[in-house]
Amino acid sequence: MWDNIVLSGFADEIDPSLDEQIRVLKKLGMNHIEMRGVNGKGLVEYTLEEAKEIKKRLDAEGFALSSVGSPIGKIKITDDFEPHMELYKHTVDLAHLMEAKYIRMFSFFMPEGCEDYSPYKDEVMNRLGKFVDYAKANDIILLHENEKDIYGDVASRCLEIQKNFYCDHFKAVFDFANFVQCKQDTLEAYEMMKPYVEYIHIKDARWDDASVVPPGTGDGHVAEILAKFKAAGYQGYLSLEPHLADFAGFAALEMNASQKKKLGGEEAFTLAHDSLVKIIESL
Repeated sequence: MWDNIVLSGFADEIDPSLDEQIRVLKKLGMNHIEMRGVNGKGLVEYTLEEAKEIKKRLDAEGFALSSVGSPIGKIKITDDFEPHMELYKHTVDLAHLMEAKYIRMFSFFMPEGCEDYSPYKDEVMNRLGKFVDYAKANDIILLHENEKDIYGDVASRCLEIQKNFYCDHFKAVFDFANFVQCKQDTLEAYEMMKPYVEYIHIKDARWDDASVVPPGTGDGHVAEILAKFKAAGYQGYLSLEPHLADFAGFAALEMNASQKKKLGGEEAFTLAHDSLVKIIESL
């Protein structure tokens, strides 16, 4: 087995209800959540007073957050920054309240149809710099996620960002499926990003149509790269982000499933979980 790893996940893909999220995660033997949405709205939309009630519920059930799965940095680079900076400051306050040391974030959407990102580089770096300065001053760790259509989508630009800002308060998320959907070879991305990766998202995708599939069944080289992370001594979170509600291949995986057009949240999360556990057991 792989020691010193903890399974977490985006439990809002199970169900909007925190009670239902907890029920399913307990069934799977998990007690960590990368909290993005809870009880029907984004965590960052809650006031601190409202969030205290969520924290009490988590504490009572023995659950903790692996990270705040925030939308910070997921606005257009041309959008007004100041309101977003205020949301970021609130998100930092929420992270402290929830006793989460990590905040997942992004590096801004590029204009639609934009092929040359270079004119926006300076503004991206300026905004990220403000995030990082605030993280340092407020003792939080930002995790930049590679994501389609943001500045840091492919490994070369993720590397550029990390070389600018990597420190105790700014590190990288490695997301297999997002790289595949950007036509970025994940093995190449691993070699470029391995010194900077602090946190791993578990989802896989197919190269030909960008569809998300169970971990290990796509073109993300999930098992091969997890073996490399294990050999390199990675310790920390493996966070499930199934994105499998519309997984068309489910019928091939289960008897009498031919009538199913969509997976339920519990089914999708369980399928992703079980696929990951098989990979971990094989390493």
